[in-house]
Amino acid sequence: MASENVYVEHCKGVNGLDKVILREIRGCSAEVYLDGGQVTSWKNEFREQLLFLSSKATFKPPNAIRGGIQICFPQFGTIGSLEQHGFARNRLWSVDRDPPPFPANTSHRAFVDLILRHFEEEVKIWPHRYECRLRVALGPGGDLMLTSRIRNTNTDGKSFTFTFAYHTYFSVTDISEVRVEGLETLDYLDNLKNRERFTEQGDALTFESEVDKVYLSTPTKIAILDHERKRTFVLRKDGLPDAVVWNPWDKKAKAMADFGDDEYKHMLCVTAACVEKPIILKPGEEWKGRLEISAVPSSYCSGQLDPRRIFRSN
Repeated sequence: MASENVYVEHCKGVNGLDKVILREIRGCSAEVYLDGGQVTSWKNEFREQLLFLSSKATFKPPNAIRGGIQICFPQFGTIGSLEQHGFARNRLWSVDRDPPPFPANTSHRAFVDLILRHFEEEVKIWPHRYECRLRVALGPGGDLMLTSRIRNTNTDGKSFTFTFAYHTYFSVTDISEVRVEGLETLDYLDNLKNRERFTEQGDALTFESEVDKVYLSTPTKIAILDHERKRTFVLRKDGLPDAVVWNPWDKKAKAMADFGDDEYKHMLCVTAACVEKPIILKPGEEWKGRLEISAVPSSYCSGQLDPRRIFRSN
C-alpha cells in the first residue's frame, strides 16, 4: 500500500475541493479535480508546467475551471440545446473503484478512474441515462493519457446522440512563436464566420489574431511546436476525428472574468474532438475515445509524424 501512495494521492486542493495527484518516479506529475473530472496540472520531470491554467481561474463549483483539460460532454460548443460544452465539466465525478478492464497501459501505476452517471434532475434537460467513465494515466516517461468510455444505459429503448471533446489548454511561451503541424491542407469550420467551411492554406498554422476553427478528418497525430522553449507537444488520438484550435486573443481575453487580459499570449487550445458528425449510441452500446499527449524536444518535427501509427503498443 505504501508504494501505491507514491503514484496516486487523494487529497484536497483549492477551496478544499477533492483532487487526485498522480506521480511517477522520475518526477513528472498530474493533478485531477473530481469537480469536472478535470486535469488541471501536468508537469514534466523538471517540474515545468505543461498545461495552461488561468491565474484568474475560479475553483467554485459548478463553474468550470479555466484551463487544463475540460471534458466536454454531451455537447461541444454551443451547437445544441445545452449550456456551452455540455454539463460534464460542471458536475462532480466519483472515483470508480471497480472499473471495467482497460486493455492498454495496464502496467502503469499512476492512474485514476472516474465515473459520471445521470441523475434525475439532469434528465429534465437531457432526457437520457448514461455512464461516462474516464481514466487519467501518467506514463513512466511522463506521457499523459486520457481514455473515455460512454455507455447508453437508457431503459426505454431510445438511442442518444452526443458530441465530445478533450478541451486542452497548452502552456506556450509566446503564441506568436508557436506553430501547429498536421492540419495543413485540411477542411475546417470557422466559428468566427458562422461555421463556414474553408480549406487550410500554407505549410503550418501560425497565430497573429483570434482563432476558433474545427478541423475535420484530422490525422491521428498533431504537433504543437513552441519555438522559444524548444518544446513540441505531440497529440495522439483515437476515436476523435476532429481537432479544434482556439485562442481568444486580446479583446475576448479582456471580456472573460476568469481569464487574465494578457494570458492569451501564453496559451493555445488544440482540442481532440468529435464534433462534425455526432456519435449515436443505442441502449447498451459503448463509445470509446482516447488521447495521449507527450512533450518532446523540438528537434521532433512533422516529418516524423507517421499517420499509420496511432499509439505505441504496450
